[in-house]
Amino acid sequence: MRTFAVLTLLAVSLAVAGCTATFRNHGYIPPEEDLQELVVGIDTRASVEDVVGSPTAGGVLEGGNYFYVRSTVRTYGPRRPQVVDRQVLAISFDENGVLSNIESFGLEDGRVVTLSRRVTDSNITNVSFLRQLLGNIGRIGPDFGEG
Repeated sequence: MRTFAVLTLLAVSLAVAGCTATFRNHGYIPPEEDLQELVVGIDTRASVEDVVGSPTAGGVLEGGNYFYVRSTVRTYGPRRPQVVDRQVLAISFDENGVLSNIESFGLEDGRVVTLSRRVTDSNITNVSFLRQLLGNIGRIGPDFGEG
């Protein structure tokens, strides 16, 4: 009877632990104290990197703006992970590379952006898995074994 009680307690403990939400943090946002050191119109790209660190992402072109992104994702049991917090810090520069603006956005400021998926066609039609696996046997080129 005692073994049954221990096993039941263990099963209940595992079930409760499996339903506990877990949180993961991704990315980096510089602390407010570091941002206070930046002076619009004075600091340059190099001085911004020295003070707040390298950006998470830069602009598309060389010399673009800096973006710092931090997200918190909650996973609850078998449910799909959900982003519960996202902070984006955008640091803009003018054409001379001088700091022109610092903006901060939260998840509540954003909008849902549908990402398009690019799928490359595999160009494999009517070929079984076994044929794909064994298809290269005997195809040894003249440079085999050199190196």
